[in-house]
Amino acid sequence: MKTLHIIPSLEARYGGPAEALKRLATELRLSGHTVDIVCLDSSVHADKTDDGAFDRVVRLGHYAGKYALSLRLIRWLKQHGRQYDGIVVDGIWQFHSAAAVFSLRPGNIPYFVMPHGMLDPWFNVGKPLKYAKKLIYWLFVERHVVNGAKGVLFTTESERELARKAFPLYRARETTMTIGTAPPPSIGMTEIERWRSPGESGNKKLILFLGRIHEKKGCDLLIRSFHEIKDAAADYRLVIAGPDNDGLAVKLRREAEQLGLSGRITWLDMVKGTDKWSLLQAADVMILPSHQENFGVVVVEALACGVPVLLTDKVGIWQEVVGDGAGLADEDTQQGITRLLMQWTRLPEDTKTAMRVAAKQCFEDRFHVSRVAQNYIALMSGRIA
Repeated sequence: MKTLHIIPSLEARYGGPAEALKRLATELRLSGHTVDIVCLDSSVHADKTDDGAFDRVVRLGHYAGKYALSLRLIRWLKQHGRQYDGIVVDGIWQFHSAAAVFSLRPGNIPYFVMPHGMLDPWFNVGKPLKYAKKLIYWLFVERHVVNGAKGVLFTTESERELARKAFPLYRARETTMTIGTAPPPSIGMTEIERWRSPGESGNKKLILFLGRIHEKKGCDLLIRSFHEIKDAAADYRLVIAGPDNDGLAVKLRREAEQLGLSGRITWLDMVKGTDKWSLLQAADVMILPSHQENFGVVVVEALACGVPVLLTDKVGIWQEVVGDGAGLADEDTQQGITRLLMQWTRLPEDTKTAMRVAAKQCFEDRFHVSRVAQNYIALMSGRIA
């Protein structure tokens, strides 16, 4: 089977969908299937480290701006669309999804859409001008992308339910297809321990946030809650690691300094490869205080490392994680994040050990990429309605 994914960017700094796609493609190739990528990255400056996961990566580039306009994509899809057994549009609200409608539907070439949380009504709250623009675009373009798809692939049931509330005239053919990751590579204890004793700070247990520095991630709540529990968490260090796409990190660092936390927070840019996996394994617990998260690939990566997770009830897989005993969850409020951190620091060590075992089991049972690949093959081959 040969499938094509249309995605605006394969760059890791734009979040988890590209990472999950790399892991899926690697697993599919082991079974003789291939996954091609067409994206709107520039071929000149792109990070091509993980291109080997795919059979083919086509980078067409785009004009300046977040919308990523590229008429070359329409021409490319018209020329190559019929070569594939399945086509998936990853994400919406950028030109790549409109290009799928303009190029594939006139030729009756079926495609799937995977919104990756971009139909969540959270993005509309408190932003009337932005919502008005999105509503116009939805009515004229994006609803045709979604409603005209062979299937709209949601990663969780909660994502599916929320999508129905976001915009009018929504008529999607819905199905659920979870995403996952592969087990972590083998990493030596030296690589892991170096994260726990940075500089002269001593050996500290780590509370880790790993992800984009974005307003929806709740990092402001995390910093304030870490300050509120500073006495209970005296033997902990907070690590905030991830790319700053919107300039928010500068404001957060300033607030941390004002709260007197400069010596207790480690700030890192995006970590990848062995560094990412060793940092995850060094963590005592990982936290994702998000206001909106349709899935949370980094949650699955932490579980794969046997690291318990602290989540808000806005992270799509929180119920599965809590149900399996692999983590804790609370509201995406200041009080909720403070309760989560305080609850973790007060847990007996034997309970934490049991949660680490449960974390790995949760990953194996639900989110191992081999399970995801089987579901994907069944879906693309038409065995799932």
